[in-house]
Amino acid sequence: MYEVTSVKEVKVCLLGESGVGKSSIVLRFVSDTFKQGLEMTIGASFMTKTLVVDQQTVKFQIWDTAGQERYRALAPMYYRGASAAIIVYDVTKRDTFDAVKGWVRELANYGPKDIIIALAGNKSDLEDLREVTKKEAAQYAEQIQAIFIETSAKNDSGIKELFTRIISRLPADFSGKPKDGHQNAKKLHEKEEKKGKCC
Repeated sequence: MYEVTSVKEVKVCLLGESGVGKSSIVLRFVSDTFKQGLEMTIGASFMTKTLVVDQQTVKFQIWDTAGQERYRALAPMYYRGASAAIIVYDVTKRDTFDAVKGWVRELANYGPKDIIIALAGNKSDLEDLREVTKKEAAQYAEQIQAIFIETSAKNDSGIKELFTRIISRLPADFSGKPKDGHQNAKKLHEKEEKKGKCC
């Protein structure tokens, strides 16, 4: 007789600058496909994917937000009540990594309490064009207590691991209910600020 397990719903929001590959990561994870030259997301798109990990069934509700500046003000609508936020940057574009700190600040100020933050360095297949080292990104992720992984939506590298690592960070009593407040994200940001101060 099969044991019936409850399904935990996990809301995840992808944040990051335009063109870093957020939609490609979602498409690869949800349907295991890759399309070169995807059209830019307008506002946000929504997809779902169910995973079974260690006899635990998790249904991801994934909000892929637009990176263009004119849609930036809409982001809080999508990460409100989220259990996790994946901040994506392009390893071949330094400015997209520099922008990560702005997203961390925003989550600290307006994000849910105890939100899980994951940092994804996408396009790792373009090693010859790399501008951001893995070591530098890993050190920053450690500072803010974030999950870190480099991904390639094109080569299907690190995508499933990114989401399974989010599952591993869920508290034991996680129910899937929306969470309010932003105390934990704020603490992470304050820790980052202190570390960056000198003299």
